[in-house]
Amino acid sequence: MSSLKGQTAIVTGASSGIGQWCARVLAEQGADLVLVARRLDRLEKLGAELTKSFGIRTQTLALDLSETTAAQRLFDATEGQGRTIDILVNNAGFGTQNPFADIGWEKTSEQLQLNVIALTELTWRFVRPMRERNRGYILNVASIGAFMPVPGYATYGAGKAYVRNFSEAVAHELRATQVRVCCLCPGATATEFLQVSGQTVPGWQKMAFMSAERCARIGIAAMLNGKRLVISGWDNAVGMWLLRFLPRRLITWIAAKFMEN
Repeated sequence: MSSLKGQTAIVTGASSGIGQWCARVLAEQGADLVLVARRLDRLEKLGAELTKSFGIRTQTLALDLSETTAAQRLFDATEGQGRTIDILVNNAGFGTQNPFADIGWEKTSEQLQLNVIALTELTWRFVRPMRERNRGYILNVASIGAFMPVPGYATYGAGKAYVRNFSEAVAHELRATQVRVCCLCPGATATEFLQVSGQTVPGWQKMAFMSAERCARIGIAAMLNGKRLVISGWDNAVGMWLLRFLPRRLITWIAAKFMEN
């Protein structure tokens, strides 16, 4: 389990959920880590645990990537200081459940800055030195919401569609290099997403959620295997494939029903 020994990975949104498990999976394989999130206490606890368990080096950076200068500051604190970044996991993001017109613009702007702009800027900043070295991996975390309009999460779903298309396009552009870009599209996963978004679901429905660990392992494996897109879970993959046979209005109605309280 030391295939990534000597390499360094950045994981954003590493304080919980899929991001935390991406960090754990990369640590298992020997990668040193730069852990990024707003909650420094959680990052430091995770970093200490992974260092003790796997003998890796960890660096923790408390950054709010919804701030417009944060992506630049993350780059300056790593590649800008001469620390080579071999793997970038763009996982940080959040959603807010409500009709678009009922969400304050400040919250929507913060979400778009984090989910779309920061992800794009971080990809741009780190992919260029990766391309110069002719090696590296980027995993951008989207959602199965990338495959459909999502009433109640209008900008979140649209943002994830952007992430999916953007990632696949950049992956194609880099096809002649050894830099690989992968987009992970999770379905319902046991994370803090619902707590942050304000959505409630029945307990029986939560029982069907995929674990954050399994989702992270699927994403990291796909990234390291050079895949451009992976949907977590065969059931989600089949569901997204079946959507191509349905009218768009019906798809939108189904998405609205699934995502309402």
